[in-house]
Amino acid sequence: MNLRDIKKDIEYVVGAFVDDCALFLTVHPGKNADAITDLVDEAVDLYNDLRDKVGAAKGGGKAVYNAIRKELLEKTDGLYDRLSEAVKEAVAQ
Repeated sequence: MNLRDIKKDIEYVVGAFVDDCALFLTVHPGKNADAITDLVDEAVDLYNDLRDKVGAAKGGGKAVYNAIRKELLEKTDGLYDRLSEAVKEAVAQ
């Protein structure tokens, strides 16, 4: 694990989540739009926070980057759980 890899991972994972939110809004226009917008805002905040941590930890080593990657995956998993709930609500309506 190096600096370049962790930056790419953050961009890919958060970007994929934002893409999934955009897809939901395209398929279900107007349904839970506020909730999805809030999720996208949280994802952007997560992206900025993790990039700041990576910048502060330059040369921090493998353990630091693994901790950041773990945080990325845990927090993104939570965002996906909330997106899943929004999708279930939209389909049930």
